[in-house]
Amino acid sequence: MKNKIHALLAEVEEIKVETKEQLEEFRLKWLAKKGLVTALFDDFKNLANEDRKEVGKTLNDLKNKAQEKFNRFKEKFEGGEETASSDMDLTKPAEPIAFGSRHPISVVRNQITDIFSRIGFTVKEDREIEDDWHNFSALNLPADHPARDMQDTFFVAPPPPEGGSKEAYSPDFPPSGGLRGVVLRTHTSSVQIRVMENSQPPIRSIFPGRVYRKENISARAHCFFHQVEGLYVDENVSFADLKQTLLYFSQEMFGEKTKIRMRPSYFPFTEPSMEVDISCFICGSKGCPICKGSGWVEILGCGMVNPKVLENCKIDSKKHTGFAFGMGIERIAMLKYQINDIRLFYENDVRFLSQFKSA
Repeated sequence: MKNKIHALLAEVEEIKVETKEQLEEFRLKWLAKKGLVTALFDDFKNLANEDRKEVGKTLNDLKNKAQEKFNRFKEKFEGGEETASSDMDLTKPAEPIAFGSRHPISVVRNQITDIFSRIGFTVKEDREIEDDWHNFSALNLPADHPARDMQDTFFVAPPPPEGGSKEAYSPDFPPSGGLRGVVLRTHTSSVQIRVMENSQPPIRSIFPGRVYRKENISARAHCFFHQVEGLYVDENVSFADLKQTLLYFSQEMFGEKTKIRMRPSYFPFTEPSMEVDISCFICGSKGCPICKGSGWVEILGCGMVNPKVLENCKIDSKKHTGFAFGMGIERIAMLKYQINDIRLFYENDVRFLSQFKSA
């Protein structure tokens, strides 16, 4: 009997358990009421007294080894550890992972910057708290312009008594003489001024960022929103260059069949100035609620850079010309995805945001 138990000990050591099914087979064979260990204890009762001590010790070793092996693999499987490779189905799909969605403003901003990057425009960003000179005066907005009104602009500090001339400020920001005429920027045109002040043509850049206006919040307006403005200054830049650039952008963003039209407008920092419409890509210019039956949808403003703006930035307006344009990212996103309420962009409603996972 002693030799039999030693043989079974060696067998227990060599047994490999790779699945829960094999573990159950091991338990039934070795530890169940009708298993080998139980049968050996029944035979142990019939041994002579002088053999019981030595055989009993060996039999207990067998029982303990089998029980220890069973407990070890049971804990392994219950703890969720991987089974051996023979039990792994490598073709089985992985556990699904819930991916977050990209915000539609980020999606459209990235699309816009990518389109202009393909034709040589670099991306520039700068501060959101700006002084009067860079936000207004350098852009040829006179002291009595409506855009300076407190109802349109968030002022951090009152306007300077000089009416916004550059001399009202020290070279550093904020002014050493105290905060005067400091605002939350109303457009990213202020970045255009800073770029032109610190570099010479050729300049070809776009300026994405958040801007602030003192507006009543509604389905079509908000007190903060996002813009992308563009600037190209060099020798012999013409209106034809501006038109072709915006046609390229419109067709890349809204489809290759998109047409544009330009309507005269007024901006203090460009001359001439234009509003740009695109043919309605939703109804094919046949007329729908989005285009209000006209077949056209307004998307941005643009124009040739006013020579006074170039001179304010120490750029020779007799040698250089340029064009500028600006668009609201929310406006483009609302058109592209047919969203009728700008407030949806800022409410963090997962039901709304989850629609843009594939964008």
